[in-house]
Amino acid sequence: MGILNATPDSFSDGGTFFDKISAIRHADAMIEQGASIIDVGGESTRPGADPVDAQEQIRRTLPVVEHLAQAGAVVSIDTTSADVARAAIGAGATIINDVSAGRDDAEMFPLAAKSDAAIVLMHMLGSPKTMQQEPVYSDVVSDVLSFLEKRAEAAVRAGIERSRILLDVGIGFGKTLEHNLELLREHRRFADRGYATVLGTSRKGFLGSLTKRPAAAERVMGTAATIAWGITNGADILRVHDVREMREVVDVILAIRCSSTPLKLKQ
Repeated sequence: MGILNATPDSFSDGGTFFDKISAIRHADAMIEQGASIIDVGGESTRPGADPVDAQEQIRRTLPVVEHLAQAGAVVSIDTTSADVARAAIGAGATIINDVSAGRDDAEMFPLAAKSDAAIVLMHMLGSPKTMQQEPVYSDVVSDVLSFLEKRAEAAVRAGIERSRILLDVGIGFGKTLEHNLELLREHRRFADRGYATVLGTSRKGFLGSLTKRPAAAERVMGTAATIAWGITNGADILRVHDVREMREVVDVILAIRCSSTPLKLKQ
């Protein structure tokens, strides 16, 4: 899943793809580099970010969604607003990526059920504005797992088929460094719950802490390590900025996993 932030203030590439032409060119490039899905967002969810109203999100994202859908791409809309999701689905998006797991807008689950769109339910403690202000859990893995299972059950009750529900542990969304590491260590527990999973670690701050890389764009190798770990621990979709590099990581891991032919070494 290639990340396309049509925003002026996202943590890694805010402003880089804010205008329509740059956004479309970047989306096309990510598809060429091996992205299976393009996740288009018009509102930053970085720590401390302010909300963006639905009409502005639609203005930022709709031209890109329309272009990608017409080109035959699988498009995800990254939003907590049912109005934004509705507009994107009308333009051809088939996945809703909701970082609030349907809590911010009561119309989101009915929309997903009616439209047959898939929906990503992510765990976040608080809101982007407040989520990194001393996050505390009794047991981060158990707490996040319980939350996601309850939100998935609510989605099923709203009429969304289980096969169209995806879970995301929300790395970096109201978590300390150790919380993030613990969720990664135990990711298999989430993958074994019967839902597809999405993992988003790309360029995030905890990787900067571990690798001493303050600039987000310099965290490619740290990201690659988490992608390799994630795919071997049940992650089905990897949400990334650096598509070419992470596509190679995925391809190698899948080749190792699927290979049944032993290597023949020269004597």
